[in-house]
Amino acid sequence: MTEPVVVIGAGPVGLAAAAHLAERGLEFLVLESGPSVAAAIDEWRHVKLFSPWRYDIDGAARRLLEQTDWIEPDLDVLPTGGDLIDFYLAPLAKAPQLGDRIRYGAQVAAVTRVGFDRVRTAGRAEAPFLVRLADGEEVLASAVIDAAGTWRRPNVLGGSGIPARGEADVTDAISAALPDVLVRDRERFAGRRTAVVGAGHSAATTLLELGELAAQEPGTEVFWVVRGADQARTYGGGAGDELPARGALGMRLQKLVQSGHVELVSSFRIEAVARTADGRVELAAGDRTVVVDTVVNSTGFRPDHDMVGELRLDLDPILGSTRALAPLIDPNQHSCGTVPPHGVDELEHPEPGYYAVGAKSYGRAPTFLLATGYEQARSVVAALAGDWEAARDVQLNLPETGVCSSNLAYGDSTDEAAGGCCGPAPQAVEAPAGRGLATGISGGLLTVVEARPTTQSSCCG
Repeated sequence: MTEPVVVIGAGPVGLAAAAHLAERGLEFLVLESGPSVAAAIDEWRHVKLFSPWRYDIDGAARRLLEQTDWIEPDLDVLPTGGDLIDFYLAPLAKAPQLGDRIRYGAQVAAVTRVGFDRVRTAGRAEAPFLVRLADGEEVLASAVIDAAGTWRRPNVLGGSGIPARGEADVTDAISAALPDVLVRDRERFAGRRTAVVGAGHSAATTLLELGELAAQEPGTEVFWVVRGADQARTYGGGAGDELPARGALGMRLQKLVQSGHVELVSSFRIEAVARTADGRVELAAGDRTVVVDTVVNSTGFRPDHDMVGELRLDLDPILGSTRALAPLIDPNQHSCGTVPPHGVDELEHPEPGYYAVGAKSYGRAPTFLLATGYEQARSVVAALAGDWEAARDVQLNLPETGVCSSNLAYGDSTDEAAGGCCGPAPQAVEAPAGRGLATGISGGLLTVVEARPTTQSSCCG
């Protein structure tokens, strides 16, 4: 192959793909839209993970790091997002095999085939990919591994999947998920009224921080706005959870609601958003309204398929994953821990050489784990290297706990809970024919918790 494999995104899964490409001796180039490695994670660097270090490091990445002066962190410690960057991803990006192959500030605007739109067929597979950047520069690629994630595409507040009426007019009053309530963004929330919309662990983290802020700052009021009627999924497994930090999250949130410090507004599907006469924001669901100063959107994320619109994609019409992957990750049927092992075969599109991996591969399904993303990257790179035996020998062992049960079982919307993921409570799941199960979790998984000793959440990188 004369052109490099282009990896879009220098987050955990993108860098895992790069590490495997380096091990295989394949030429590659990583394009990261942000100014530094894992720019999306950097936005929630104050938040801790549910899972300790031992589950957060990809195998190939570890092998590259062991060739440097990298000091392995204590594998039993829960890192923050910032720790994940500072003690793992940043050193990995500087490894000799990766350092000069990562470009920052390289936002991908479009991916297509040189000389081919989506309609033309003859000779298509032999044409290189053309990756156009936002500044107009173009890069040719032999294959594309799209690990762009979904962080930049949050779901809307509207309860029907489209923006609520007037939502676009109040964007300045809508905060992204996981704001740093107690430090960086404190002034925005202290002494003010805030509505947190969403039923996942990201919402829970923000609610706990706001509860702490309310105890410190008089006049701070907190509303938890959810579409469902039963919050059992968010409250989770409690003391029986395999991950104590995650179980404590749900118990503490439940106590906060029961104490009245957080006002729960359930069965509230937002239809309209508007400014009030005094400059506040009014959320409306039929005749019911909630009036606040700031809204935190913790409703989850969706993939950006627009930039690959001229490629031939076989997308599931419901989830937006590949059609082959959809039944394996369907949140109506699966929790995070019951997703079967899968790899290159389930990630293939009719466009040979293009693969979405990581959170983007799951579309709107909230069941993604970083461990799964690492194994996807390993499988795809093995296939690109022509090692199909390794590519199809998918090894994965995932957790299954009550916290990760399908949110639909509790009457909540999938999008609303899409920020929530599981941590590692190893339990074998049945593999499809021809697939193996590892004896431990493969790679690692990213599930956010605890911004400080009192706050926890879940995001999947």
